[in-house]
Amino acid sequence: MSPLPFFLALYSLATFPPLIPTNQPPEQALPPIELTAPAESSTRTVAQNPGQVIPQIQEVRPLPGELDDVPVFNSNSPEIIATEGILLSTFPSGDKADPSAHLDYAFEGRFDIFAHHVVQAQSDNDTRTRYLGIVLHNPSRRAVKLSFREAASYLSQEAPWHGRNDVEFNLASNQFSGPGSRLMNEILRDRRQSFWPNEITIPPQESYLLMNAPLPVRRLSVATDGTLPAGSSLLPPLPSSLGGNRSNARSTLMRLSSDGPLYVASLAMFAPRANDGERVPSLEEWLQVLANGRLATPRDRAPSRPGQTANPFIYGRVAGVSRGSRWQTNLTDRRSSKLAIPAPGQQISYVISTVDRNTFGTGQVQSAPMLRRYNDTAYRAHGNYGTEYALTLPLHNPTDRPQTVALSVQTPLQNENIRNALTFLNPHDSRIFFRGTVLFLYRNDRGERRADYIHLVQRRGQSGPPLVTLTLEPNEERSVEVQFLYPPDATPPQVLTLTTQD
Repeated sequence: MSPLPFFLALYSLATFPPLIPTNQPPEQALPPIELTAPAESSTRTVAQNPGQVIPQIQEVRPLPGELDDVPVFNSNSPEIIATEGILLSTFPSGDKADPSAHLDYAFEGRFDIFAHHVVQAQSDNDTRTRYLGIVLHNPSRRAVKLSFREAASYLSQEAPWHGRNDVEFNLASNQFSGPGSRLMNEILRDRRQSFWPNEITIPPQESYLLMNAPLPVRRLSVATDGTLPAGSSLLPPLPSSLGGNRSNARSTLMRLSSDGPLYVASLAMFAPRANDGERVPSLEEWLQVLANGRLATPRDRAPSRPGQTANPFIYGRVAGVSRGSRWQTNLTDRRSSKLAIPAPGQQISYVISTVDRNTFGTGQVQSAPMLRRYNDTAYRAHGNYGTEYALTLPLHNPTDRPQTVALSVQTPLQNENIRNALTFLNPHDSRIFFRGTVLFLYRNDRGERRADYIHLVQRRGQSGPPLVTLTLEPNEERSVEVQFLYPPDATPPQVLTLTTQD
């Protein structure tokens, strides 16, 4: 048996966060982003975007290094939860009603749990609260200790879209644009929300309810006895341009370590009925869903197999165990420990979160491989949601003159048919492709150590302004570190660009 989950305790003590004002845009990407590769012809893409296509001839490099070997419980399909059932289970299939819904993978040592899901009310009468549950099971004959490194989970109402500038300093952690954006900012800062403990101990052959979290389609408050009062008002619908639904999203990421094997499952359930409304599900009810449930529907679009010539190429949504939680590397010149800055007026770009058929001509696919997956879900963890990039640029000015360099993050047009060039739109598209916080660690020109947390919003074809500018003296060496976690509902890939000014 499991004690009351720490996550539930938060909702038992506090009223649900207030809604954003209706004159502000809500979570911009609540409707699912259907990640597909563009057709070979660019006619349709250009027709949708009246901006002028601007080519930039330059060097474009793959990212050195590779992902680490940390396994990730990766629950993102079906993205929209419409029914009760199993979202992702790594439990063994024996004695289960739907054996195909269980992937039989035990986590041990370092691993992550990532989940990103959406609910949408089907009508004004559809007010019943959905719940997302994460259940652990210790199959061994000894107790297993689970330690929490970082852990956070946010709903759309807890991370309203502020509609602010594309570039905002975020030292106070008050800049975010949706639950994925806020979540990745918290994990980047090595934080653990207070309702999760330092560690838990799961007795032999017992289960534990790690998370029991609401995904409401209405304003929600939870009484201290765990019941949900009836009659709470509905969430406002999204604008018609964003689907017109009463929608909500929840993004969750936990970095964990266990000293023994653990099976993990993410499950969906409607709030059970109570005499005066609804109540919070119990562990026993979640275990019934696990044992007797089937894969939740509707299923997302089936993916194209890597290497296929399908047009468009369907990436699919991720549900399974992916390999790789962090990409840490030094960005240096070949056979060197330094990165020589470009010549004045030139730039070098490194690709970030590249996927099949979208590598900006480098041929490097950074998507994490899948150790386990369902047959109708993504072959790779496209987009690397929740993956941390920790990049060090050991800059070197090899000239006999001071040189001013700038670092920027850019979202070029996806174009696999050119090499050593990027293309942008002027003006850029209105569709948002990236929104999250990036950390720059460096020593400025006065010798002061800087830690600049910068929240970025980038749109398709946007070149992006300089985020860090430095002047390097002749033969000076100075390192810059760039750290961020790739946020859910962003659309890959991007580039990190180093420019030497004229």
